[in-house]
Amino acid sequence: MTDLEKAAKLLAKAGSVAVLTGAGISAESGIPTFRGLGGLWNGRDPMSLATPQAFAANPALVWEFYNWRRELVTRAEPNPGHRALTELAGKLTCFTLVTQNVDRLHQRAGSRDVLELHGNLFEVRCTGCGQTFDRDGETLPPLPHCEVCGQLLRPGVVWFGETLPPAIWEAAEAAVRQARLLLVVGTSAVVYPAAGLVATAQSAGGAVIEINLEPTPISDEVDLALHGKAAAILPLLTDLL
Repeated sequence: MTDLEKAAKLLAKAGSVAVLTGAGISAESGIPTFRGLGGLWNGRDPMSLATPQAFAANPALVWEFYNWRRELVTRAEPNPGHRALTELAGKLTCFTLVTQNVDRLHQRAGSRDVLELHGNLFEVRCTGCGQTFDRDGETLPPLPHCEVCGQLLRPGVVWFGETLPPAIWEAAEAAVRQARLLLVVGTSAVVYPAAGLVATAQSAGGAVIEINLEPTPISDEVDLALHGKAAAILPLLTDLL
């Protein structure tokens, strides 16, 4: 029995599955990770722009970066890995998709009720009144302001140093604890607290399958590790169910 067949058997036996996806699955749609941007964006480290401090110091520069990212993501298309997860959901008794990605490619592939741990690029939040607005499909000005109170809007993402949305995180933890199997796709498994969901699954007695381009710190700790492109592996895995 191949590892792919073993993975399909584990999924079929579990019935109740949670999935955690990271930047790797979207990279296969041409969306570079922060570390894959060639190290610099307009001569700057992109990770240094994804902080509350950067926004306070130079909101125009941060918005320039995020508007560039919005355009990049809008041009991208979901890949077979995204679509396979949508198909997988229809074959299982219980399915929850948790993502660290902010590109909404899962939703565009047809996935529903996606738990977005880090928010998304298309929502904006007012720095004054705190209201959130969906601006998907719109071209934002260099410095967008709230239509309610007039204060500056910020991207609706979780920046470095910020906490995850409590309700989303609690729902993700609950789904992973209740699932009989956690499928980890395209994540380095080093960014916490999301990486801690692997331990959450294992402590609850669930199996863990990893799909990643290369080995990660959890590869030796999971029940099964499949190394390769998610866009190639996930459709094959789904077809075996």
